[in-house]
Amino acid sequence: MTVDPRWLYLVASAAPPVLRLEEFIPALYADGWAVCVIATPTAATWIDLDALAATTGCLARVHPRPPRQQEESLPRAEAVLAAPATFNSINKWASGTSDTLALGVLNEMLGAGVPIIAAPCVKPVLRQHPAYAESIARLTNAGVVLLDPDATTRRAEDGLATFDWSQVIAALREATRSVVDR
Repeated sequence: MTVDPRWLYLVASAAPPVLRLEEFIPALYADGWAVCVIATPTAATWIDLDALAATTGCLARVHPRPPRQQEESLPRAEAVLAAPATFNSINKWASGTSDTLALGVLNEMLGAGVPIIAAPCVKPVLRQHPAYAESIARLTNAGVVLLDPDATTRRAEDGLATFDWSQVIAALREATRSVVDR
């Protein structure tokens, strides 16, 4: 008997942890997830989308496909992970802006009934901005599990921000417990 994969949409914004997605995706596979990467346009300039698509076995998307284009559709997601989620993406998402495929997917998934976890990578000074607090509250009230950037973000040897990916996976496990137990 073949078991269908459990699909995770990994929505990635342009913050330094996006540079280490290739380290994170194998851990997601080990946890039982098949992954589709959906990147913001700026994040797409920072990463190798073709390499990520080859790693995941799912095309990596940046732009919506035009009507009637015979391109492969994304599989149905059982969970969404916005990681990293930037100040800009969080505020646009909370306001309902869908000016990129990544934001459009995040906005649609809010109404789809699937677990959504967001791992912000936002400088402490930007977290003091009043729009950020309002956005975090709105997304939390909509059911998004928002991780604490102080707990999940650390500095890598190269000085760039990265995530403690094991904490992100633990939060994903917790938020998707009923999905995993199906």
